[in-house]
Amino acid sequence: MDTAHLPDYPFTPQRFEVRPGISMSYLDEGPRDGEVVVMVHGNPSWSYYWRHLVLGLRDRYRCIVPDHVGMGLSDKPDDGGGIRPPSPPSRDPKHYDYTLQSRVDDLTALLAHLGITGDVTLAVHDWGGMIGFGWAMSHLPQVKRLVILNTAAFPLPAAKPMPWRLSLGRDSTIGAWAIRKFNLFARGASRFGVTRAMPRDVRDAYDMPYHGWTNAISTIRFMQDIPLQPGDRAWPLLERVGATLPQFADRPAFIGWGLRDFVFDRHFLDGFRRALPSAEVHAFDDANHYVLEDKHEVLVPAIRRFLDSHPLGA
Repeated sequence: MDTAHLPDYPFTPQRFEVRPGISMSYLDEGPRDGEVVVMVHGNPSWSYYWRHLVLGLRDRYRCIVPDHVGMGLSDKPDDGGGIRPPSPPSRDPKHYDYTLQSRVDDLTALLAHLGITGDVTLAVHDWGGMIGFGWAMSHLPQVKRLVILNTAAFPLPAAKPMPWRLSLGRDSTIGAWAIRKFNLFARGASRFGVTRAMPRDVRDAYDMPYHGWTNAISTIRFMQDIPLQPGDRAWPLLERVGATLPQFADRPAFIGWGLRDFVFDRHFLDGFRRALPSAEVHAFDDANHYVLEDKHEVLVPAIRRFLDSHPLGA
């Protein structure tokens, strides 16, 4: 796909067959011998979310930014279901199982394909926290620095109710149908996930990959895979990630947080503060879920300073 029309996205995406017949799109920007920064997006965004940070780092740092399968410019395979995923999962090799474990496996395969066996900085946002830390807990020695933006890496805090907007997609057949039919989740996030309104062409860039029933499959499957209790498919992985998180407390961590986020709010921020008590925290009362949209002029140079001041191997 030609990306020249996308604002602030002067990149050439690459492709990797992560599973037979299914390809991921990803960015690999910056010097091959630069310190590696792996940036993992969530739902319903894509690598476009990280564009300002890539532009701010790629002169020195190697920035690897995947689009998850079904997201962004990656392939959007069927899973054999419709409004809801099939149960049991389809065994058709052309289908894809849209689960947290699949995302972790895909990230593992991409980094192996690129030969990333040395030290990395892990940057995560939204459900990219669960995916990124799902990979990281099996690669603890590699992960030397953390950049954490409005995300989760542990179960829903007890004091935090499940937001009804997510329940609408996760638990309601009508809600799930509407989200997939009309691309409601991506369109809503690009409008209401920011404090500073996005320009129209930026909103379109966020929404574009998910227009149409086929293309919106991953946005609803992410919601339907949210684990809330034992018995949910992703629950065991979620518990393991949450239990592992404090093991990262001995390495430099940067936390950037939009406090107006109705999902990843102060309850989640407090969870990261407890797990990573030495983290450098930048919390903004006037920023929302897409904190890099609201505050990239502040966050990008702050993250650059953080990385520069904690060089790998120092």
